Amino acid sequence: METGFRKWIITFTVIISAIIELIDTTIVNVSINTMSGNLAASLEDTAWVITSYAIANVIVIPMTSFLAEKIGRKQYYIGSIILFTVTSAMCGFSTSLWELVAFRFLQGLGGGALLSTSQAILFETFPPKDRALASGIFALGVIIGPSIGPVMGGYIVDNASWPWIFFVNIPIGLMATLLCLRYLRPTQRSRDGRPIDWLGIGLLAVGVGALQVVLERGRPTTGSRPTILYSCRRCRRCV
Repeated sequence: METGFRKWIITFTVIISAIIELIDTTIVNVSINTMSGNLAASLEDTAWVITSYAIANVIVIPMTSFLAEKIGRKQYYIGSIILFTVTSAMCGFSTSLWELVAFRFLQGLGGGALLSTSQAILFETFPPKDRALASGIFALGVIIGPSIGPVMGGYIVDNASWPWIFFVNIPIGLMATLLCLRYLRPTQRSRDGRPIDWLGIGLLAVGVGALQVVLERGRPTTGSRPTILYSCRRCRRCV
């Protein structure tokens, strides 16, 4: 638990880290048409910029607690912010669609840890009697992120160009990294000696990633009506 200025600066840091992760889930949606034209890609292919980020998020979120325990919460949190910030810059510098999709996936791997780890750090920062206040403050940030993402994205695309929807993360990410290095207390890694279940991690990534692809890109069936291949002139029934 922290007190005074240190408590509130940590609160500010984890909330802005969570907000930029949430903003990036929606900020790209309004610029798909612009990206499609600039990258000479179809809208169907350009939608993978959104899908790849979501897939990376759902893969890394279930492993967040495990990775924080193995690496150390402070180290994992700062590493995630750095990965998110660097890949945001690389997304902005991308010159082809699939290059952008690849960096967007890496950005999702970094961003997936920010939401849950931010909340865990916030709960450790506040004493038990003030955790309801901490939850309310964090929830406010969680609500703000997705709601301002499309507005911010539309404003940036109209007044600048689509790479700036990624470049805006860079100063926020650098500030969050410096504040975490300065104010977060170091945490120890787990030394229980348990082996890492690499097969389980691989199956988790494939299974959850495949489910997300189906949810994002799956198509409904055409319904119960049969497809008309041939219609005879006498009875007009589908053959």
